[in-house]
Amino acid sequence: MDDTAKKGTIVVFGGSGFIGTHLLRRLADAGDHHVISMDLKVPQTRIAGVGYRKVDVRNLDGVRLPTDTVRIYNLAAVHTTPGHATHEYYDTNVAGALEVIKLAESVDVKEIIFSSSISIYGPGEDRKTETSIPAPTSAYGSSKFLAEKIHRNWLEGADDRRLVIARPAVVFGLGEGGNFTRLASLCRKGLFPYPGRRDTIKSCISVDDLLDAIDFARNSAPRYVLFNGAYPQRYTIEQIVNAFISQHFPKTQVMNVPQWILISAAKMLSIVDFFNLGIHPERVLKLIRSTDVYPQWLIENGKEFPNALEEALDKWGRESNGQFN
Repeated sequence: MDDTAKKGTIVVFGGSGFIGTHLLRRLADAGDHHVISMDLKVPQTRIAGVGYRKVDVRNLDGVRLPTDTVRIYNLAAVHTTPGHATHEYYDTNVAGALEVIKLAESVDVKEIIFSSSISIYGPGEDRKTETSIPAPTSAYGSSKFLAEKIHRNWLEGADDRRLVIARPAVVFGLGEGGNFTRLASLCRKGLFPYPGRRDTIKSCISVDDLLDAIDFARNSAPRYVLFNGAYPQRYTIEQIVNAFISQHFPKTQVMNVPQWILISAAKMLSIVDFFNLGIHPERVLKLIRSTDVYPQWLIENGKEFPNALEEALDKWGRESNGQFN
Protein backbone atom coordinates (compact mmCIF):
# COMPACT_ATOMS: atom_id res chain seq x y z
CA MET A 1 0.00 0.00 0.00
CA ASP A 2 1.22 3.50 -0.85
CA ASP A 3 2.26 5.45 2.26
CA THR A 4 -0.17 8.23 1.40
CA ALA A 5 -3.05 5.73 1.48
CA LYS A 6 -2.27 4.33 4.93
CA LYS A 7 -4.88 4.76 7.65
CA GLY A 8 -2.85 6.62 10.24
CA THR A 9 -0.19 5.47 12.70
CA ILE A 10 -0.07 2.63 15.23
CA VAL A 11 2.36 3.01 18.14
CA VAL A 12 3.66 0.05 20.12
CA PHE A 13 5.25 0.70 23.51
CA GLY A 14 7.49 -2.23 24.39
CA GLY A 15 7.96 -3.24 20.77
CA SER A 16 11.44 -4.69 21.36
CA GLY A 17 10.15 -7.45 23.65
CA PHE A 18 9.07 -10.97 22.77
CA ILE A 19 5.37 -10.27 22.20
CA GLY A 20 6.10 -6.82 20.80
CA THR A 21 8.40 -8.17 18.10
CA HIS A 22 5.73 -10.60 16.89
CA LEU A 23 3.12 -7.84 16.99
CA LEU A 24 5.29 -5.44 14.98
CA ARG A 25 5.87 -8.08 12.34
CA ARG A 26 2.14 -8.70 12.06
CA LEU A 27 1.33 -4.99 11.81
CA ALA A 28 4.08 -4.38 9.25
CA ASP A 29 2.92 -7.33 7.15
CA ALA A 30 -0.62 -5.94 7.12
CA GLY A 31 0.79 -2.74 5.67
CA ASP A 32 -2.31 -0.60 6.20
CA HIS A 33 -0.84 1.71 8.87
CA HIS A 34 2.41 3.42 9.67
CA VAL A 35 3.99 1.52 12.57
CA ILE A 36 6.25 2.96 15.28
CA SER A 37 7.95 1.01 18.06
CA MET A 38 8.89 2.87 21.23
CA ASP A 39 11.18 1.09 23.67
CA LEU A 40 14.22 1.71 25.83
CA LYS A 41 15.57 -1.69 24.81
CA VAL A 42 17.43 -2.02 21.53
CA PRO A 43 15.52 -4.47 19.28
CA GLN A 44 17.28 -7.75 18.52
CA THR A 45 15.45 -7.85 15.21
CA ARG A 46 14.54 -4.80 13.17
CA ILE A 47 11.46 -5.31 11.06
CA ALA A 48 11.21 -3.62 7.69
CA GLY A 49 8.55 -0.94 7.59
CA VAL A 50 8.70 -0.19 11.32
CA GLY A 51 10.06 3.06 12.73
CA TYR A 52 12.07 2.57 15.91
CA ARG A 53 12.41 5.21 18.61
CA LYS A 54 14.36 4.81 21.82
CA VAL A 55 12.24 6.14 24.69
CA ASP A 56 11.89 5.46 28.41
CA VAL A 57 8.24 4.81 29.21
CA ARG A 58 8.83 6.01 32.78
CA ASN A 59 9.38 9.54 31.48
CA LEU A 60 7.92 10.53 28.13
CA ASP A 61 8.51 14.27 28.49
CA GLY A 62 9.57 15.55 25.11
CA VAL A 63 8.11 12.56 23.25
CA ARG A 64 5.51 13.44 20.65
CA LEU A 65 3.09 11.09 18.93
CA PRO A 66 2.13 11.61 15.29
CA THR A 67 -1.13 13.53 15.17
CA ASP A 68 -2.65 10.73 13.06
CA THR A 69 -2.07 8.06 15.74
CA VAL A 70 -5.14 5.84 15.76
CA ARG A 71 -4.10 3.04 18.12
CA ILE A 72 -1.63 2.38 20.93
CA TYR A 73 -0.45 -0.99 22.20
CA ASN A 74 1.01 -0.70 25.68
CA LEU A 75 3.20 -3.77 26.18
CA ALA A 76 5.97 -2.00 28.11
CA ALA A 77 6.63 -3.71 31.43
CA VAL A 78 9.09 -4.97 33.97
CA HIS A 79 7.84 -8.52 34.35
CA THR A 80 10.49 -11.13 35.20
CA THR A 81 9.82 -12.59 38.65
CA PRO A 82 12.01 -12.93 40.55
CA GLY A 83 14.54 -10.54 39.08
CA HIS A 84 13.82 -6.92 40.03
CA ALA A 85 13.60 -4.70 43.08
CA THR A 86 10.01 -4.00 44.16
CA HIS A 87 10.07 -0.34 43.12
CA GLU A 88 11.10 -1.23 39.56
CA TYR A 89 7.76 -2.93 38.86
CA TYR A 90 5.86 0.19 39.94
CA ASP A 91 8.23 2.63 38.23
CA THR A 92 7.68 1.01 34.85
CA ASN A 93 4.28 -0.65 35.03
CA VAL A 94 2.36 2.05 36.91
CA ALA A 95 4.24 5.29 36.21
CA GLY A 96 4.71 4.08 32.65
CA ALA A 97 0.97 3.56 32.23
CA LEU A 98 0.34 7.11 33.41
CA GLU A 99 2.87 8.43 30.92
CA VAL A 100 1.37 6.47 28.02
CA ILE A 101 -2.14 7.67 28.87
CA LYS A 102 -0.97 11.27 29.07
CA LEU A 103 0.65 10.93 25.66
CA ALA A 104 -2.47 9.31 24.20
CA GLU A 105 -4.61 12.18 25.41
CA SER A 106 -2.24 14.72 23.84
CA VAL A 107 -3.30 13.65 20.33
CA ASP A 108 -6.74 12.26 21.22
CA VAL A 109 -6.00 8.59 20.53
CA LYS A 110 -9.25 6.61 20.47
CA GLU A 111 -8.02 3.02 20.97
CA ILE A 112 -5.59 1.38 23.40
CA ILE A 113 -4.67 -2.27 23.88
CA PHE A 114 -3.02 -2.97 27.22
CA SER A 115 -1.18 -6.16 28.11
CA SER A 116 -1.77 -6.99 31.76
CA SER A 117 -1.11 -10.36 33.43
CA ILE A 118 -2.80 -13.30 35.13
CA SER A 119 -0.58 -12.43 38.13
CA ILE A 120 -3.31 -10.02 39.19
CA TYR A 121 -5.34 -13.04 40.39
CA GLY A 122 -2.71 -14.17 42.86
CA PRO A 123 -1.72 -17.81 43.53
CA GLY A 124 -4.18 -20.61 44.16
CA GLU A 125 -5.37 -23.96 42.82
CA ASP A 126 -8.91 -22.76 42.05
CA ARG A 127 -9.92 -21.81 38.51
CA LYS A 128 -9.88 -18.09 37.70
CA THR A 129 -12.05 -16.32 35.13
CA GLU A 130 -12.36 -12.67 34.25
CA THR A 131 -15.01 -12.31 36.96
CA SER A 132 -12.70 -13.63 39.70
CA ILE A 133 -11.70 -11.05 42.30
CA PRO A 134 -8.09 -9.90 41.80
CA ALA A 135 -5.82 -10.71 44.74
CA PRO A 136 -2.23 -10.08 43.62
CA THR A 137 0.53 -11.04 46.05
CA SER A 138 3.59 -9.94 44.06
CA ALA A 139 4.82 -6.48 43.17
CA TYR A 140 4.44 -7.43 39.52
CA GLY A 141 0.81 -8.50 39.92
CA SER A 142 -0.08 -5.47 42.04
CA SER A 143 1.55 -3.06 39.62
CA LYS A 144 -0.30 -4.58 36.69
CA PHE A 145 -3.61 -4.35 38.51
CA LEU A 146 -3.01 -0.66 39.21
CA ALA A 147 -2.08 -0.13 35.56
CA GLU A 148 -5.39 -1.72 34.52
CA LYS A 149 -7.24 0.86 36.61
CA ILE A 150 -5.26 3.67 34.97
CA HIS A 151 -6.28 2.47 31.52
CA ARG A 152 -9.93 2.09 32.56
CA ASN A 153 -9.92 5.64 33.89
CA TRP A 154 -8.71 6.76 30.45
CA LEU A 155 -11.58 4.84 28.82
CA GLU A 156 -14.15 6.61 30.98
CA GLY A 157 -12.84 9.99 29.88
CA ALA A 158 -14.73 9.94 26.57
CA ASP A 159 -17.55 7.87 25.06
CA ASP A 160 -15.75 7.29 21.76
CA ARG A 161 -12.72 5.55 23.27
CA ARG A 162 -12.07 1.80 23.03
CA LEU A 163 -9.97 -0.34 25.35
CA VAL A 164 -8.87 -3.96 25.27
CA ILE A 165 -7.11 -5.39 28.32
CA ALA A 166 -5.51 -8.79 27.83
CA ARG A 167 -4.38 -10.85 30.80
CA PRO A 168 -1.96 -13.32 29.20
CA ALA A 169 -0.98 -16.56 30.87
CA VAL A 170 2.44 -18.07 30.03
CA VAL A 171 3.12 -17.00 26.45
CA PHE A 172 5.43 -19.14 24.35
CA GLY A 173 6.84 -19.19 20.85
CA LEU A 174 9.83 -18.17 18.76
CA GLY A 175 12.14 -15.86 20.71
CA GLU A 176 10.47 -16.47 24.08
CA GLY A 177 13.51 -17.50 26.12
CA GLY A 178 11.36 -18.19 29.17
CA ASN A 179 9.43 -21.00 30.86
CA PHE A 180 8.68 -23.11 27.81
CA THR A 181 12.20 -22.65 26.47
CA ARG A 182 13.55 -24.00 29.77
CA LEU A 183 11.20 -26.99 29.56
CA ALA A 184 12.40 -27.72 26.03
CA SER A 185 16.03 -27.38 27.15
CA LEU A 186 15.53 -29.99 29.87
CA CYS A 187 13.80 -32.35 27.43
CA ARG A 188 16.63 -31.91 24.94
CA LYS A 189 19.11 -33.02 27.61
CA GLY A 190 17.24 -36.32 27.77
CA LEU A 191 15.73 -36.22 31.25
CA PHE A 192 12.83 -34.23 32.64
CA PRO A 193 12.44 -34.22 36.44
CA TYR A 194 8.89 -33.66 37.66
CA PRO A 195 9.05 -31.58 40.85
CA GLY A 196 6.86 -33.62 43.17
CA ARG A 197 3.67 -33.61 41.06
CA ARG A 198 2.57 -33.89 37.44
CA ASP A 199 -0.98 -32.53 37.61
CA THR A 200 -0.09 -28.86 38.07
CA ILE A 201 -2.24 -26.83 35.68
CA LYS A 202 -0.16 -24.33 33.71
CA SER A 203 -2.35 -21.94 31.73
CA CYS A 204 -0.58 -20.99 28.54
CA ILE A 205 -0.99 -19.66 25.01
CA SER A 206 1.26 -19.27 21.98
CA VAL A 207 2.23 -15.76 20.98
CA ASP A 208 0.43 -16.13 17.64
CA ASP A 209 -2.78 -17.28 19.31
CA LEU A 210 -2.53 -14.44 21.82
CA LEU A 211 -2.27 -11.88 19.02
CA ASP A 212 -5.20 -13.56 17.25
CA ALA A 213 -7.19 -13.27 20.49
CA ILE A 214 -6.33 -9.57 20.79
CA ASP A 215 -7.53 -9.00 17.22
CA PHE A 216 -10.67 -10.98 18.00
CA ALA A 217 -11.37 -8.74 21.02
CA ARG A 218 -10.57 -5.57 19.07
CA ASN A 219 -13.07 -6.48 16.37
CA SER A 220 -15.88 -7.28 18.80
CA ALA A 221 -18.74 -4.89 19.46
CA PRO A 222 -18.08 -3.72 23.05
CA ARG A 223 -15.94 -0.62 23.53
CA TYR A 224 -14.31 -2.30 26.52
CA VAL A 225 -13.09 -5.91 26.58
CA LEU A 226 -11.17 -7.65 29.34
CA PHE A 227 -10.06 -11.20 28.57
CA ASN A 228 -7.77 -13.92 29.83
CA GLY A 229 -5.20 -14.89 27.21
CA ALA A 230 -5.04 -18.64 27.74
CA TYR A 231 -6.09 -21.89 26.12
CA PRO A 232 -9.35 -23.33 27.46
CA GLN A 233 -7.90 -26.87 27.62
CA ARG A 234 -6.23 -26.14 31.01
CA TYR A 235 -3.10 -28.16 30.22
CA THR A 236 -1.14 -29.81 33.02
CA ILE A 237 2.64 -29.78 33.22
CA GLU A 238 2.57 -33.47 32.28
CA GLN A 239 0.51 -32.80 29.15
CA ILE A 240 2.89 -30.02 28.11
CA VAL A 241 5.98 -32.17 28.66
CA ASN A 242 4.35 -35.12 26.87
CA ALA A 243 3.59 -32.89 23.89
CA PHE A 244 7.25 -31.85 23.71
CA ILE A 245 8.43 -35.46 24.03
CA SER A 246 5.99 -37.08 21.64
CA GLN A 247 6.51 -34.54 18.87
CA HIS A 248 10.11 -33.43 19.28
CA PHE A 249 12.18 -35.27 21.94
CA PRO A 250 11.15 -38.95 21.75
CA LYS A 251 14.23 -40.20 23.62
CA THR A 252 13.59 -38.08 26.70
CA GLN A 253 12.98 -39.93 29.95
CA VAL A 254 10.96 -38.55 32.84
CA MET A 255 11.27 -39.09 36.57
CA ASN A 256 9.63 -37.90 39.75
CA VAL A 257 11.87 -35.92 42.09
CA PRO A 258 10.79 -34.98 45.60
CA GLN A 259 10.10 -31.30 45.84
CA TRP A 260 12.71 -30.65 48.53
CA ILE A 261 15.47 -32.24 46.46
CA LEU A 262 14.69 -30.20 43.35
CA ILE A 263 14.45 -26.93 45.26
CA SER A 264 17.76 -27.63 47.02
CA ALA A 265 19.37 -28.38 43.68
CA ALA A 266 17.87 -25.22 42.20
CA LYS A 267 19.39 -23.17 45.00
CA MET A 268 22.83 -24.52 44.17
CA LEU A 269 22.38 -24.21 40.42
CA SER A 270 21.12 -20.66 40.75
CA ILE A 271 24.52 -19.77 42.15
CA VAL A 272 26.61 -21.34 39.40
CA ASP A 273 23.89 -21.73 36.70
CA PHE A 274 25.66 -24.89 35.60
CA PHE A 275 23.31 -25.67 32.72
CA ASN A 276 22.75 -22.04 31.73
CA LEU A 277 19.00 -22.52 32.17
CA GLY A 278 18.25 -19.53 34.37
CA ILE A 279 17.15 -21.86 37.17
CA HIS A 280 15.92 -20.18 40.35
CA PRO A 281 14.13 -21.72 43.35
CA GLU A 282 11.09 -19.50 42.78
CA ARG A 283 10.86 -20.69 39.18
CA VAL A 284 10.97 -24.30 40.37
CA LEU A 285 8.12 -23.56 42.78
CA LYS A 286 6.08 -22.27 39.86
CA LEU A 287 6.16 -25.79 38.44
CA ILE A 288 4.21 -27.09 41.44
CA ARG A 289 1.78 -24.19 41.74
CA SER A 290 -1.19 -24.27 39.40
CA THR A 291 -2.13 -21.26 37.32
CA ASP A 292 -5.62 -22.39 36.37
CA VAL A 293 -6.89 -19.44 34.34
CA TYR A 294 -9.83 -19.90 31.99
CA PRO A 295 -10.57 -17.63 28.98
CA GLN A 296 -14.28 -17.33 29.66
CA TRP A 297 -14.84 -14.18 27.58
CA LEU A 298 -13.15 -15.64 24.50
CA ILE A 299 -15.06 -18.93 24.70
CA GLU A 300 -18.44 -17.30 25.34
CA ASN A 301 -17.89 -15.09 22.31
CA GLY A 302 -17.00 -17.91 19.95
CA LYS A 303 -13.19 -17.97 19.90
CA GLU A 304 -11.93 -21.54 19.49
CA PHE A 305 -8.50 -23.15 19.96
CA PRO A 306 -8.67 -26.76 18.66
CA ASN A 307 -5.47 -28.81 19.12
CA ALA A 308 -3.92 -25.61 20.39
CA LEU A 309 -0.81 -26.83 22.21
CA GLU A 310 0.24 -29.47 19.72
CA GLU A 311 -0.14 -27.21 16.70
CA ALA A 312 1.63 -24.30 18.40
CA LEU A 313 4.61 -26.44 19.45
CA ASP A 314 4.84 -27.90 15.97
CA LYS A 315 4.94 -24.41 14.44
CA TRP A 316 7.56 -23.22 16.95
CA GLY A 317 9.66 -26.30 16.23
CA ARG A 318 9.62 -25.59 12.49
CA GLU A 319 10.43 -21.91 12.96
CA SER A 320 13.34 -22.62 15.29
CA ASN A 321 14.69 -25.72 13.50
CA GLY A 322 13.89 -27.77 16.58
CA GLN A 323 15.82 -25.53 18.96
CA PHE A 324 12.79 -23.95 20.71
CA ASN A 325 14.67 -20.74 21.41
